[in-house]
Amino acid sequence: MIIIMKPEIDPNGPEMSNLLEYLSLFPGLKTSVSGVRGTSRVVTEIYLIGPTHDIPGEHIERMPGVERVVRVSSKYRQIGRHGGQLDQLGFEYNGLLFNQDSFHIFLGLCAVDTREHVEIVFKNLQRLGIQTARMGAYKPRTSPYDFQGHGASCLPWLFELAGKYGIRVVAMEVLKEIHIEEIQKALEKAGRPTGVMLQIGTRNAQNFELLKEVGAQQEYPVLYKRGMGLPLEEALNACEYIASEGNRKIIVCLRGVKTRLGDPHRNLVDFIHVPVVKRLTRLPVCVDPTHAVGTKDRGSDGILDMFQACAQGVIAGANMVLVECHPRPEMALCDGPQALTMRELEYFVEDVRIARRAYEERRELASREAMKNLLK
Repeated sequence: MIIIMKPEIDPNGPEMSNLLEYLSLFPGLKTSVSGVRGTSRVVTEIYLIGPTHDIPGEHIERMPGVERVVRVSSKYRQIGRHGGQLDQLGFEYNGLLFNQDSFHIFLGLCAVDTREHVEIVFKNLQRLGIQTARMGAYKPRTSPYDFQGHGASCLPWLFELAGKYGIRVVAMEVLKEIHIEEIQKALEKAGRPTGVMLQIGTRNAQNFELLKEVGAQQEYPVLYKRGMGLPLEEALNACEYIASEGNRKIIVCLRGVKTRLGDPHRNLVDFIHVPVVKRLTRLPVCVDPTHAVGTKDRGSDGILDMFQACAQGVIAGANMVLVECHPRPEMALCDGPQALTMRELEYFVEDVRIARRAYEERRELASREAMKNLLK
């Protein structure tokens, strides 16, 4: 059960105290209070854990300060929509809005290599009016002999360049707790010229201690990538781990699943799960066509397979796209063959915007049809 308080109620005020005191009378019941910062207000939610079947929901709804009571039928207590009874909230970070209606394109290097290459990418993003980027400083690799990323040493000039070119948010994978601390220190030292979205990569999709760490800190949003072999239910439970520690600023990223059924692509594209995630949870959804497809092969119509996969996700309602690019893919230290060139960026961005417009038109059509059915 979830109790949602009215927006004007002070979490430390008498209404909250009286309600918690009343709830303490029920044996075996535990309460967890959480403030969810939405796009227009902060919502205080009280989660009731334990035997709740005897708790009088109607009585609680009449208590001072209570807006409504939601009985939880979903296993995703923190992130779930619970049968549509809870609206999506979303969050704002560094001046940008992230929710199930917003849309952002994150372009950049799989692995940061040189200052020159980073600056070229940021300069092109600024030219295209894009304020979000991906940049890998810490890279888990299949082979221990492959480039593992520059780590903390590149963060000072990376953040400086992001601020110089108006990049508001950089998505960056972290592998352990100390990486969060290194990012925090580098941002502070640079004067916070940009923001960071902590990425949980597919190899850490069920690293529960790391999930708890990114959940325990509430400053940085978290981009959670579905594990390459995880059922969707297990991936969403991993997001529940993050949220249960207090951080609700989560975006689910679909990046393809590992199976030979997707050949010749690297992974089987799973972007049809975009509407499923949006239906089951209140979280925005990202798609990563770079890692799903893994090549720059073209179809007979001249369109890259990667563009086709990306369009599938965007037309299905994705709120974010994560794509690799590089000024000189042949020199990239990680995943060069699948990286877009600077010349291809403008084409890609326009193609994505066409797909986004198609989604918006389809959503409007669906809304009109639903209204017609109501009027019958």
